Amino acid sequence: MTFDAIGIAGTAMTVHRKWLDAVSDNLANVNTVTATDGAAFQARYVVAQEGPGATGVYVAGAEWGDAEGRVTYEPDHPLADEDGYVRYPDIDMAEQMGHLIIAQRGYQANAAVVDRAKAAYEAALQIGQS
Repeated sequence: MTFDAIGIAGTAMTVHRKWLDAVSDNLANVNTVTATDGAAFQARYVVAQEGPGATGVYVAGAEWGDAEGRVTYEPDHPLADEDGYVRYPDIDMAEQMGHLIIAQRGYQANAAVVDRAKAAYEAALQIGQS
């Protein structure tokens, strides 16, 4: 049972780490500018799925944000088209910060489960040695 808890929490830590990586990439590229004839940076969203037989969770794939992004009038920008427009990613920073906090707390909670399960296992070994 203790090993199951460690294994399940470990799979969740992996998912939360990958989620944190995706959110970090999204936040790092929130102000990435492209020309209007190119695609905007596409935000990445991690898709998690339950493992077989409720043995944890894993990353089933990713969903991608809109490549159209949002077009903004910035005539002085070096990448501006002849009408003065550039393309930015369609990323909501407030939403991404919320995802960042949730993913961080999920990672911390699962790390605590691993620590507690490990402590319980070590305590059981001490009892067995007495």
